[in-house]
Amino acid sequence: QVRLVESGGGLVQPGGSLRLSCTASGNIFSIYTMGWYRQAPGKERELTAMITMNGSIRGGGNTNYADSVKGRFSISSDNAKNTVYLQMNNVKREDTGVYYCNADLSGGSKWYMRGEHWGQGTQVTVFS
Repeated sequence: QVRLVESGGGLVQPGGSLRLSCTASGNIFSIYTMGWYRQAPGKERELTAMITMNGSIRGGGNTNYADSVKGRFSISSDNAKNTVYLQMNNVKREDTGVYYCNADLSGGSKWYMRGEHWGQGTQVTVFS
C-alpha cells in the first residue's frame, strides 16, 4: 500500500551529471527519512545519501553522505510531493550500480505502522 518509484537512471560519461528522483505514494501518515543506496555488481547495498523529512524529530533537511560522494552528489527533497532527488555531478566509474530509493515512514495497511520501504531500483552506468 506504499510504493516508491524511482526515475532518472541511465548512461553517463565520467565527469557528467545525472539526476535521480523518487516519489513515495499510497497510504502514508508521516515520512521520517528518505535516501539513496547503491548496489554495485557483486557488492552489498550501501548508503549513498540520506535526508530527513518533515516527520523527523530533527525536522526536515538534515543530510548525510557517503564519503565517496561528498562534494559531488547533492540530495534534496520536496515534502509536499513526498519526493527526494539525488543530483549526481562529476560522476566516476565507481558510481556505477543500481540505485535504490529508501523511505522510513509510517503508513501502509495501518497508519501507525513504521518501517522501511524500498523502490525497485534504477540503473546508473558510468562509461567512457
